[in-house]
Amino acid sequence: MTAAGDAHVSVLLAEAIAALNVKQDGIYVDATFGRGGHSREILARLGEQGRLIALDRDPAAIAAGRQIADARLTLVHAAFGRLGEVLDGLGIAKVDGVLLDVGVSSPQLDTPERGMSFRFDAPLDMRMDTTQGETAADFLARADQREIERVVRDYGEERFAHAIAKAVVAARGECRISTTRQLAAIVEKAVLTREPGQHPATRSFQALRIHVNRELEELSLVLPQCVGRLASGGRLVVIAFHSLEDRIVKRFMRDASQPPKLPKKLPVRAAELPPPKLKLVGKPVFPSEAEVAANPRARSAVMRAAEAL
Repeated sequence: MTAAGDAHVSVLLAEAIAALNVKQDGIYVDATFGRGGHSREILARLGEQGRLIALDRDPAAIAAGRQIADARLTLVHAAFGRLGEVLDGLGIAKVDGVLLDVGVSSPQLDTPERGMSFRFDAPLDMRMDTTQGETAADFLARADQREIERVVRDYGEERFAHAIAKAVVAARGECRISTTRQLAAIVEKAVLTREPGQHPATRSFQALRIHVNRELEELSLVLPQCVGRLASGGRLVVIAFHSLEDRIVKRFMRDASQPPKLPKKLPVRAAELPPPKLKLVGKPVFPSEAEVAANPRARSAVMRAAEAL
């Protein structure tokens, strides 16, 4: 996630780079390039023999990254769920660190034609990778009421999910729901009470974006790949902006930092258990008051780090 406006300041930038513990001759992966805030800081700490692999599924991010003229940087248009495949293609077996800054980026939110926000009247797209996949409008046109309700409830944690899904199905019977303003108006009528300071459609838009981009599935896919690719002492650093994302990261790191759980009463000594794959590094890190004041979108961020054993 980057700050709004033209500066594109990455959230928890200094903290994330410190947690990566960058070695001059190391190989690192920035699996969510965005506008390159983290990548530039990693490159600044690498020596001539160091290498950085940067991934992003957003063509606009890849276009922005091409402005960085640095032979140590390899930029790849790919979702981070394909991290292992990308490294195989580059002939890289192990890396010294992986950074994941998950969720939507500010440039995506602030570009009307991406359809991520109800602040603009724009096509209801929501795809991070605009070159492939189903748009939010396509999903709402084909999904039945039960599936729409499940997405809005599970990914938006929206208590009015049933009413919203019912209203969407009724509205699309009259005309296709193809713009952000159309959807926002439908949701606004279906939501009976509002949360202070929040638009009634906030949770529904978040839910559809997460679903269209398979954000939670991609995160669950990439975490084991990261651990499998880390060299001994390599660091995994993850910044999440939503409780659903952070829950996945927290549980994964917790489980990977403990010995495997075997069936009860199995005659195995503790010393005979396979060692954990990770050790946790420090406690969860949150943005400072100053950072949140400068960039309110940083307020929900949490960073977790772990080291490969």
